[in-house]
Amino acid sequence: MLDPDSFVQAAVVVLVVAAIAVALFRHFGLGSILGLLVTGVLIGPYTPGPAITNRVDELRHFTELGVVLLLFVIGLEMQPRRLWEMRHALFGLGTAQVLLSGLGLTIYFGLLLGTWPVALLIGLGLALSSTALVMQYLYERGEIASPHGQTAFAILLLQDLAVVPMLALLPVLASRGPLPAETAIGWQLAGAALMLGLLVVLGRWVMPWVLEWLARQYNREAFFLVVMAAVFVAAWAMDLAGMSMALGAFLLGMMLSESRFNVQIHASVEPHKGLLMSLFFIAVGMSVDPAVVAAEPFRFLDALLALLVIKAAVLYWLCRRFGSQPAEAARVAFLLAQAGEFGFILFGAAKLAGLMDDALFVQIVALISLSMLLTPLLAHFGTWAGGRIVSAAPPVDAHFYYQAGRTGATPPRVIIAGYGRVGHTIGAVLAAHRIPYVAFDANPVLVARWRSDGYPVFYGDIRDPHLLSAARVDQAQVVVLTLDDQQATLAATSLVRGHAPGVIIVARARDLVACDALFRAGASKAFPEAVEASLRLATETLEGLGISDRAAEAIVDDARGRDYAQVRSNLDAVPVVPPVAATDAGGTEAPGSSS
Repeated sequence: MLDPDSFVQAAVVVLVVAAIAVALFRHFGLGSILGLLVTGVLIGPYTPGPAITNRVDELRHFTELGVVLLLFVIGLEMQPRRLWEMRHALFGLGTAQVLLSGLGLTIYFGLLLGTWPVALLIGLGLALSSTALVMQYLYERGEIASPHGQTAFAILLLQDLAVVPMLALLPVLASRGPLPAETAIGWQLAGAALMLGLLVVLGRWVMPWVLEWLARQYNREAFFLVVMAAVFVAAWAMDLAGMSMALGAFLLGMMLSESRFNVQIHASVEPHKGLLMSLFFIAVGMSVDPAVVAAEPFRFLDALLALLVIKAAVLYWLCRRFGSQPAEAARVAFLLAQAGEFGFILFGAAKLAGLMDDALFVQIVALISLSMLLTPLLAHFGTWAGGRIVSAAPPVDAHFYYQAGRTGATPPRVIIAGYGRVGHTIGAVLAAHRIPYVAFDANPVLVARWRSDGYPVFYGDIRDPHLLSAARVDQAQVVVLTLDDQQATLAATSLVRGHAPGVIIVARARDLVACDALFRAGASKAFPEAVEASLRLATETLEGLGISDRAAEAIVDDARGRDYAQVRSNLDAVPVVPPVAATDAGGTEAPGSSS
């Protein structure tokens, strides 16, 4: 356990080195992931320099929680019907990839090591790719909805499902005999089915009810803590069943994908996911031991090349057989050519079972780590290779990916914050002209009512900066603020302007003083309700006097001109009447009084 001083020093070293590396790698177009991996190599225990810890395995295991949160967020962006639509790629292409890649790698390592049971375990383990690296890479580049992104996701999801039979295979290979009764795969499958059922109940019924109750209490802290607790309970349940923790989080997220709370959940989890994922990539980099590579460089590089070539060749061929275009197949092949983080767990268990000695385990871990380190470069090469292939790629199915409300194939042009009477009126006008929009409101009862009528309304507080990112505010053309609370409107205006400098912000205000404050906060347009209502009454008055509609509108528009200059000058002369003085004969406040 680190003492406070060493912990602070370690944090300083990690943050400084990571900041410099990520800035440089992003500057040269290599992406932040490679920068984080290189950071881990530089501060790891196997290279000269400021090593922060020797307990790399424990650190990596802890930071796998970032992978759990990543898959949970992705689950929020995929509805169950979409997963069913992907069943052919999931079970057909995914299964074929694991089996054929595993076979090719088994043959190679069998000839290299001379022991076929161990070669089979290594081949199947290395056939799995890195869910964390690939999904984060696609997520950062906004390519999850692309054809190659969907194909890669289907393969990765099947690989997570393949964890159970691979773990069940360990005692068979270790004992060279039948599977012991206490580890029978039937019992493991039954346990997995039970956990899956519990996850469905948790995500479909329990979580929405709890979140609804917390939202009614406006308890955002408990809302966040309940979400995080549920994610880790789902991950723990899958871990108990011998399956991938990330798979449990994904399934829970998918159960919540149709909930009206999904955007706020996404906004709550996103910043914590990003931090843990960064630490995970640093931990993977720390696992690279250059001494292992230097001991037998040619043999090690030969194994690395065999791993990448076999997997890339199998993936390309299978993708083409399953109908992918050449460019898409090339991108998937290089994107998934690396080994995955599950290998650390599988081969660690194999070492404990006596299937691997320490030297072989260290070499395989180094092979996995280096292949993961090369992933960003391989992905860039796959993109380049795909661009060189003449391909009539099919259009992107954007129903899979979250597009600010999941209501259509394109991002909404308008985001409405506050869906009361005013917000609903604006939404009705937009819908009548087929203009896509999405609305947010912090009142769960109101959200439930409008969603039951089919309106694209989600629970969320527009003043939450993470919600702005989750809602893709920077992709909208107009943001309409219809909140009753003027302080909340001011805060929201400032946040939206800072997050999306180019978006048009139209805000509702009570009076001209509030308008001026909104303009200073960054609003593009602000409309004072009291003044606009008065001008509407003035229009009706002029028309009642026999003035034509066009002339009356012209007179009122002149009053609006130059930021309500005419109204402002007249308001200065209006005396302020105390409410107590504006009473009728009965002593009650007169209906027409103002304050």
